[in-house]
Amino acid sequence: MDTPRSAWLMRISTSDVCIIAFRIVLDVPSQVHLMLGLMSSRGSLMTTTRPSSQRTTKSTRCLNLGSYNYLGFGSYDEYCTPLVIDSLKKFSPSTCSSRVDAGTTSVHAELEECVAKYVGKPAAIVTGMGYATNSAIIPVLIGKGGLIISDSLNHTSIVNGARGSGATIRVFQHNTPAHLERVLKEQIAEGQPRTHRPWKKIMVVVEGIYSMEGEICQLPEIVSICKKYKAYVYLDEAHSIGAIGKTGRGVCELLGVDTADVDIMMGTFTKSFGSCGGYIAGSKDLIQYLKYQCPAHLYATSISTPSAQQIISAVKVILGEDGSNRGAQKLARIRENSNFFRAELQKMGFEVLGDNDSPVMPIMLYNPAKIPAFSRECLRENVAVVVVGFPATPLLLARARICISASHSREDLIKALQVNKKLASLALPPILFTIENSILNMVISKAGDLTGIKYFPAARKKQEEVKDTIKLD
Repeated sequence: MDTPRSAWLMRISTSDVCIIAFRIVLDVPSQVHLMLGLMSSRGSLMTTTRPSSQRTTKSTRCLNLGSYNYLGFGSYDEYCTPLVIDSLKKFSPSTCSSRVDAGTTSVHAELEECVAKYVGKPAAIVTGMGYATNSAIIPVLIGKGGLIISDSLNHTSIVNGARGSGATIRVFQHNTPAHLERVLKEQIAEGQPRTHRPWKKIMVVVEGIYSMEGEICQLPEIVSICKKYKAYVYLDEAHSIGAIGKTGRGVCELLGVDTADVDIMMGTFTKSFGSCGGYIAGSKDLIQYLKYQCPAHLYATSISTPSAQQIISAVKVILGEDGSNRGAQKLARIRENSNFFRAELQKMGFEVLGDNDSPVMPIMLYNPAKIPAFSRECLRENVAVVVVGFPATPLLLARARICISASHSREDLIKALQVNKKLASLALPPILFTIENSILNMVISKAGDLTGIKYFPAARKKQEEVKDTIKLD
């Protein structure tokens, strides 16, 4: 008898499944477009083996709605790129060494100082990979006899880091401070398993913006609870640092939380800064301890010097230290783009997760069969989207995850909305909707119509509401 997982694999391995390989076009200055190389895949319904894939000669230029390039630093920048090239010429592409051997340059020292100052902490340590920042550092911070209380929807890097620590793990309901307090009370009262001794350390782990939900953490309430019960706060700002807040300093700035109340601040450079790697910021004693104990610092190859220079330069642009106001313009544009796109999707009747100001907005598809349908219809309209299903999400909570960039123009966003609107009614009868701008009647909206994923009534025009009122009178 097939297990649910094997049944899922068997049904998804149908013939002529199209697998999309993303390849970025370097000659597109804004990097809001991609060249997609297409691959054909053939498999059988009678087998659970992975179907073979072959690269085709077809490619198409698409609007990019799947990249984490929040501020547009992922492509050529008039200030950053020349400095990165100079760094490449001076230091070479890689240090080919760990930080404690020959992998530390003056640029690495400058980067750590720059990050600490930017996030508002006394010191920082950087690593060459964002995922490894969580998975390699959490086990160094806490171990056997400790308690990790983790949000139920935390990223897999946090999950794996927690599992590797040897600490006891408890989970609280996603972004629900009241349940966090309940779990803390129960665990403090009960103590360690079997011995019931007091916990050596309690660490609460949350994210600034949850990457699959687009929701902003309820940080003020969580910090208040952790203070009350003397628990450490570990904040993952992979998707929030650089993208939200008046000066891009993340969820603490946005919600008015003092960074001194957050014990460990983690973030990555792969989203808003157009580079790679991650960081931990905290007290000087904490960072000094990590430099002696963290395997990502002791054994892994250090972040490349050009990548480090890219981060430093991007931070300077954000803060206006390049002599321009481009950083402030980028922050204003990503906020405006995100709120505009979210509001228009909701008007059309889509179920959109997340909060205002968040550049991550999942559109709920639910039915797994709509995953390939939505993706293919968007591709047909030259829009590249990321669709997410099992096992990344529960089987019946499939979604399309849209990521907005400051590099998107209003025309780009309007085109994307038009496609979604069309695709929304593919599988269900069309839903009546009206939009203030008639040009929005055609790509995410088009896709939404075609696939039947508008689960709410669309907003009506004010004129129609007035007419209905007159008739009733």
